Amino acid sequence: MSGAIHIPVLTIDGPSGAGKGTIAREVVLAKGWHFLDSGALYRLTGLHCQRCGVDTQDADLAAELAANLPVEFVVGAEGERVLLAGDDVTAEIRTETTGALASQVAALQPVREALLQRQRDFRQPPGLVADGRDMGTVVFPDADFKVFLTASAEERAERRYKQLKEQGADVSLAVLTEEIAERDRRDASRSVSPLVPAADAQVIDTTGIGVGAVFERVMAVLAER
Repeated sequence: MSGAIHIPVLTIDGPSGAGKGTIAREVVLAKGWHFLDSGALYRLTGLHCQRCGVDTQDADLAAELAANLPVEFVVGAEGERVLLAGDDVTAEIRTETTGALASQVAALQPVREALLQRQRDFRQPPGLVADGRDMGTVVFPDADFKVFLTASAEERAERRYKQLKEQGADVSLAVLTEEIAERDRRDASRSVSPLVPAADAQVIDTTGIGVGAVFERVMAVLAER
């Protein structure tokens, strides 16, 4: 009797602005694996609740929707698209309104438990690239390949500053830098799922390194086995 098919997983964790999403998408395109953008799931759950007429304070109903979240992450040469029940919600999930809904459902423990299993359900052949903050420590502790991308707070603030300026936002680089540094301190010290590399993760500092060089280093990790 043959055993279950082994499905490889690459986890890419790290703080916001370290380049996780960009590198994850490049690996997905190169390998043809599935993609999990874990950071979008609470936003998607909040939006799904709203669309289904479910109160975001109703823990049981919200958890039921989270457990069966009809989401698909589609990666192509033009970037990532997020589909909710077949509807392209890539832009909608990034709005402040959806962010507020996400905060409400994220406070519900049954939703967090449901989404943990929903994330693990993305592990399908031929493989999975999981982008997040606790993919290698909590969601896929048995992952074959683990990478933790980081960069200085100054560099991540600079990247975010350029992104926001391109969108026409009026922002301060100094304020962004302090906000990111403060978030780093909170994330690293919190009691539940602190933002730290898995013990067996390859840590890559992307400060001053181009996307191409980081991508090559991540692909080298995959080539080690």
